[in-house]
Amino acid sequence: MTKFITQDYETHKQKRKSEVYGAFVHACSTAGIPENQIPSYKTFIQEIKRHSGYTQTLKRQGQRAAYPQQPFYWELELTTPRHGDRPFEIGHIDHTQLDIELRCSKTGLVLGRPWATFLVDAYSRRILAVYMTFDPPSYRSCMMVLRICVMRHSRLPQIIITDNGKEFHSIYFESLLAWFECTLKHRPPAASRFSGVCERLFGTANTQFLYNLTGNTQITKNVRLVTKSVNPKNLAVWTLGSLYQYLCQWAYSEYDTTPHPALGVSPQSALTTGLAEYGNRSHRQICNDENWKLLTLPSTPKGQVKVHPSQGIQIRGIRYWSNTFKDPEIHHTYVNIRYDPFDAGTAYAYVRGQWVKCISEYYSILKGRSEKEIWLATAELQKRQQNHQKQFLVRAKKLAEFLTSAEAEEVLLSQRLMDAQMMEVFRVIDYGIVANKIDSQLPESETICPATQESSSTFQPSANSLSINPQELQLFDSY
Repeated sequence: MTKFITQDYETHKQKRKSEVYGAFVHACSTAGIPENQIPSYKTFIQEIKRHSGYTQTLKRQGQRAAYPQQPFYWELELTTPRHGDRPFEIGHIDHTQLDIELRCSKTGLVLGRPWATFLVDAYSRRILAVYMTFDPPSYRSCMMVLRICVMRHSRLPQIIITDNGKEFHSIYFESLLAWFECTLKHRPPAASRFSGVCERLFGTANTQFLYNLTGNTQITKNVRLVTKSVNPKNLAVWTLGSLYQYLCQWAYSEYDTTPHPALGVSPQSALTTGLAEYGNRSHRQICNDENWKLLTLPSTPKGQVKVHPSQGIQIRGIRYWSNTFKDPEIHHTYVNIRYDPFDAGTAYAYVRGQWVKCISEYYSILKGRSEKEIWLATAELQKRQQNHQKQFLVRAKKLAEFLTSAEAEEVLLSQRLMDAQMMEVFRVIDYGIVANKIDSQLPESETICPATQESSSTFQPSANSLSINPQELQLFDSY
């Protein structure tokens, strides 16, 4: 009976139980076994159920069907036991779109829901770094979360586990980790639960932080209930910089000091105890200096460009120049290059053992323009020319002219507003504060900064609030 179950029933043909049992009875009769000694159909079914599970489903329906029955350990759930023998051995990077609508701090327009990138230590469950942006997950988010990790802890996890997103398969991301001797591991494809790494953390961030703020999108999970009065887009008051500042406060203070169910202690205590027990490993420390920041900048697929005597170097169709290129010995040689994805006006070249800053020929126009805005402008120009000629090369001059035109303001307005909000995020990363906050627009229950509450209670007279009593005015003699 076991032979028929394993060799006839547990196959990719997915035969019915009754058909397999009929073949089993026929084989028993052919072998001369008396009918009263042949196991009944009920007994045969019970034996099949006894063999049920991951292996049986794998043989009959394949890996994807059997996956829900397979135990897993790489996903960070709230009660998943810690894995990794020490702090900073294993780290998880994952992205999520936050359940809240945000506005522009300058125009008041609703810009949509932001994306957050988390880097979590698997041993202590401590949030090593968090980054927020309006742009969908990309290598830029990976670069920034690694920058923040080194800024806060002066090191990176030895093993970094990610999903199979294309941003994690970029040459730039893999080479950056290899440079600092970090091992990159990808979770198995077609495994939906593994893509939910840090999912419990995302849920905790929603329930403990975001769902207490005005403009959260809980109600949009049931679109039939959404009306104009409760539409999150109409209730949005938070900006990207302000939300990121308080998200960092929650991640690095509240969550960090709250006892974790799987650990019994807070993530901060678990990390401190782990470092004291297993060593600080100072040889793994990374200095947060300009060299580190330059190494986190991306490069071109070739990584090198040729120096032109009078035009400098060309990166993605844009010319860059530095006075270092005046040296005749550097002419017509190849140099390593890096470019800033958040500032198309500058690039960097490795000349004579040091990185030098290069300025674009259209620096006044390209300064502060993000890589994504340049890409959108290039795609728009190519789209407009596709009906006139098959191949259209976007030159830097045409690109600069388009970026300053009124047409570009219409096409790139949303991206420019989002990029402008990113400056507030960079201020929080560098200085911990936001220059232009919206606390005055927030409900009183959400104004959580004591200094802001104190300043809002101070009376500020205005022209409309002043009243004049003529009889109380002091009269002066005329001269």
